[in-house]
Amino acid sequence: MAIMPKKSKLNLPPLNLGEETLGKRIARLRKQNGLSQAQLAKKIGITPGLVSDYERNRLRPHAEMTARFALALQISADELLGLKHCKNGTRDNTASLKILRRVKRIETLPSAKQKILLQNIDMFLKGAEAER
Repeated sequence: MAIMPKKSKLNLPPLNLGEETLGKRIARLRKQNGLSQAQLAKKIGITPGLVSDYERNRLRPHAEMTARFALALQISADELLGLKHCKNGTRDNTASLKILRRVKRIETLPSAKQKILLQNIDMFLKGAEAER
């Protein structure tokens, strides 16, 4: 059983982090990244059982562990903690990261191939917008 710190006597405003707990957020982000608990554990240097404990809120990660989770899940610590919203208004930026990785790969292509690829993307987007 995790030892929890005593409740602060300071009169601080609520954080309003939503209903998703840190553990649920870790589990959701792990799954969105296509990782098993064992794979995530290996990336951050802990056992799969500890990942399970964090995901079930039996343990709370300290600062270094929070940073390790964030790095392994390719998000900021603020996003992992639920403090920062993504541009699309959600707390999940996995899709944005996938797009960003692809854009970086496109940038390595010769300019002629980039132009053709971007034209294809533009045509696809126009078609998708017309279907709405």
